[in-house]
Amino acid sequence: MGFLNTKIIFRFLGITAILNGLFMFIAFPLSLFHDEVARWGILNAGIITVFIGLLLYFFNKPTNTNIQKKEGYLIVTLGWLTLSITGMLPYLLSGAIPNLTNAFFETLSGYSTTGSSILTDIEGMPKGILFWRSITHWIGGMGIIVLTIAILPLLGIGGMQLFMAEAPGPSADKLHPRITDTAKRLYLIYVVLTFVQFFLLKIAGMTWFDAINHAMATVSTGGFSTKADSIAFYNGQPLIQYIIIVFMFIAGTNFVLTYFALKGKVQKVFQSEEFKYYFFGVLSISAIVALVILFSQDPNLETTLAHPKVLGETESAIRHSLFMVISVVTTTGFVTADFTMWSFFATGIFFALFFTGGSAGSTSGGIKVVRHIVMLKNSFLEFKKALHPNAIIPVRYDGKTVNQTIVFNILSFFIIYMLIFIIASVILTFLGLDFISALGAAASSLGNIGPAIGSVSPVDNFAHLSNAAKWFCSFLMLIGRLELFTVLILFTPFFWRKN
Repeated sequence: MGFLNTKIIFRFLGITAILNGLFMFIAFPLSLFHDEVARWGILNAGIITVFIGLLLYFFNKPTNTNIQKKEGYLIVTLGWLTLSITGMLPYLLSGAIPNLTNAFFETLSGYSTTGSSILTDIEGMPKGILFWRSITHWIGGMGIIVLTIAILPLLGIGGMQLFMAEAPGPSADKLHPRITDTAKRLYLIYVVLTFVQFFLLKIAGMTWFDAINHAMATVSTGGFSTKADSIAFYNGQPLIQYIIIVFMFIAGTNFVLTYFALKGKVQKVFQSEEFKYYFFGVLSISAIVALVILFSQDPNLETTLAHPKVLGETESAIRHSLFMVISVVTTTGFVTADFTMWSFFATGIFFALFFTGGSAGSTSGGIKVVRHIVMLKNSFLEFKKALHPNAIIPVRYDGKTVNQTIVFNILSFFIIYMLIFIIASVILTFLGLDFISALGAAASSLGNIGPAIGSVSPVDNFAHLSNAAKWFCSFLMLIGRLELFTVLILFTPFFWRKN
């Protein structure tokens, strides 16, 4: 590993651990206020994490502070693992989740903003632990790596390679030419959205504790709730659900467009081809699902979550369909009802949505809308080329020609994504899941969605999976969160060659 700048890698992991530990200290006062036994576990976890970070930081002083691509990929992947390994300490030391496998799964599910859970009694958990659980979402949503980029100049370290590894999507838009200023603007938007939603949810009737937790889980498109029934707990309070619908949609939108909208440049938002597909796609699919709810299901059907048909109103059907479609498309994972009970047709629609994802440059997981647009356009052009083999017809996106290299990259991403999904589904059947549940768990974990189908449906969770299945789903969540290439490139032999 002499060809890698290991000191800069370990120093960065030290910074990551220090920041993670400081976030743990935020959860401690809340737990102390409620006089919870878990408070000392949270405090000790923060102290240990900061201490580990300080050791890594001060004992690794690099002479060369340049970060090359290889270091960037390693730092991002190892940084996420550092977050997850240290982040599970509050669960373990407090005794809230004493099992190592479960604690790691819950932690990585938080940082990857997947929202899959192994907890069966959420309301019975200490408030300090639930708050920490939501913080892991909030950290992972934008990426603590981007946060660290904003302070790296103070340490004499440049961060462009890290940003490229952390956000490897096809969108190259920047808010500002300097990467540190970009990171600061992204986080400012992130913080503002979180606090605006927090205040709106509080006004709408949530307690302040539930409001801040749900705000962090929404803006990060994470989906951890403080209620076992998720947002179905608030089925009698439509305003709360509409607020979450709006902020899930915003969180699934490219943050660059959000920035332009806040600056008053709304025309830039509606000029975006991806946004138009995202906006009208969500509306049209929601309309279809609403019609399914109203006309194509058993009127006597009920679930443990309040069912739209039982509520018996057109508004309710529209709200539930809109909520669930946006929740799945943005990979947030909140639920107001069990969509697997709305008919096989509705279940098929939602399973297809597992493979969409939100916008590039958002906190959403999944394949992303822009990739689908480019793939579809390229496919239609192949039909034209079949008729006119000598014609040179480039793929155009937002009125500009897309470089062929980017098209190949997107096609490669999709092929690898689907290949991993197929292989993962087979492996999960080997690890004990039935076929439908294996498909759901694989798609949900890889797309960072949360609720799935089968035994991991919106009314179930991942607690019943074997330890091996939980570790495997954790791996899927990690590579899905970092968009495949960032992690998988580490398993290639040419990555470890000197040249």
